[in-house]
Amino acid sequence: MSQTTDKNNLKSKSNRLRISDTAFISEDFLLQNEFAKRLYHNYAKKLPIIDYHCHLSPQHIAENKQFGNCTQVWLAGDHYKWRAMRTLGVEEKFITGNAPDKAKFEKWAETVPYTVRNPLYHWTHLELLRYFGIDTLLNEKNGSEIYEQTSTILQEKTHSTLGLLKQMKVEVVCTTDDPTDDLESHQKARKDGIEPKLLPTFRPDKAYAAENPATYITYLEKLSEVSCVTINSYKDLIDALNDRVVYFHKHGGRLSDHGLEQLYHFELGSYNIETLFKKIKNKKPLEQEEINYFKFETLLHLCKMYHVQGWTQQFHLGALRNTNQRMLAQLGPDTGFDSIGDFSQAVTLSKFLNALDSTNQLSKTIIYNLNPADNEVMATMVGNFNDGSVKGKIQFGSAWWFLDQKDGMEKQINALSNLGLLSCFVGMLTDSRSFLSFPRHEYFRRILCNIIGNDVENGELPADEEWLGNIVSDISYYNAKEYFGF
Repeated sequence: MSQTTDKNNLKSKSNRLRISDTAFISEDFLLQNEFAKRLYHNYAKKLPIIDYHCHLSPQHIAENKQFGNCTQVWLAGDHYKWRAMRTLGVEEKFITGNAPDKAKFEKWAETVPYTVRNPLYHWTHLELLRYFGIDTLLNEKNGSEIYEQTSTILQEKTHSTLGLLKQMKVEVVCTTDDPTDDLESHQKARKDGIEPKLLPTFRPDKAYAAENPATYITYLEKLSEVSCVTINSYKDLIDALNDRVVYFHKHGGRLSDHGLEQLYHFELGSYNIETLFKKIKNKKPLEQEEINYFKFETLLHLCKMYHVQGWTQQFHLGALRNTNQRMLAQLGPDTGFDSIGDFSQAVTLSKFLNALDSTNQLSKTIIYNLNPADNEVMATMVGNFNDGSVKGKIQFGSAWWFLDQKDGMEKQINALSNLGLLSCFVGMLTDSRSFLSFPRHEYFRRILCNIIGNDVENGELPADEEWLGNIVSDISYYNAKEYFGF
């Protein structure tokens, strides 16, 4: 048989791939034994959601936006789906390009059957079921019909942004906001008494991004304008950032967040920080160690500011970002060209936390790990700085980004269980840009209940439903409510 014939046969088989419209997400989805089922249905299923970290638009919430169709609410900004479509060979015009919204949705529908065993397959069908009552499996045959059906439903009041959040019993949404943001939408939401509670999170990554002096100087100009602090020195920079921390606190901010490859540590004064700042202002590039020091000292100042305000600080560690320079130039950042990094974490992380703890200025802290090889490192690290002052003061955060799938969640839960106290865990978040992503909390809760249920089934835990059920309830909701004080 010729190579051409082989290819034609493979193509023919591919074209014959069709998915039956048979629902598979039952009431007991992912729950493998009776005890797990009781834990989920009696103690987790009906609890509200505190989404303490996401990338939703605060403006869309404050204005109670009504999306025109499912592409706008479901595919726009979702780099998880974009990566899958590119892998399948879908042209960029149907992903981030100018193809019509319906055509983009239909391309996603064609992609879904091929996402088997990727979390996208579960998430897609959970979201169709929970928000739209659609229990058929999305594929190329029904993509057009489901696009029309969901787009019609999205015009109902129940499916505005606030309606979508209400359906999932979301109590609190913490968005991710740059120090220069005016927080106008958060103020409007509070003034209008909007539910859920909409709170900002201070994300100052650009405030110490000294890799590109020209870009950084432009950012400093904006920071100077909003803080009313003329930034001519490093001290001025710290004063301006403190002004914005106070501003965020005034408008409900109680958390900070940082996206870093790793935390850095140096002896203070290893470099003259004012000299480094002057080099940046003169548009002279810093050496790599100078950049790292600049980040370290600025973060140290920021963390002390958070402690003064009583905030919780979050560190997302381990992402290798913007690896494809050609696509970065074409599409910009956050478009699906990032990966897990293999950075050294333990030594500098411990020293950075210790630098704050040694002066009793270490705030409540959540550390998110992106490399599963470091799960045990992070699970033991948080125990080094729990001092009895606050329940679960230092947290090993939920499985993040590439790890917020079944296997990743199970590994994070097992590492935390083995090396810390799972019972003190503040649980799941969406970390999403989509208003349809909240079934991820359900996904997490089902996985949690199944792990504990399996332990009971295996005789590794006593079959005390009330005791274990209360622990499940705490992890699903009550620990976060207590920890953040929402």
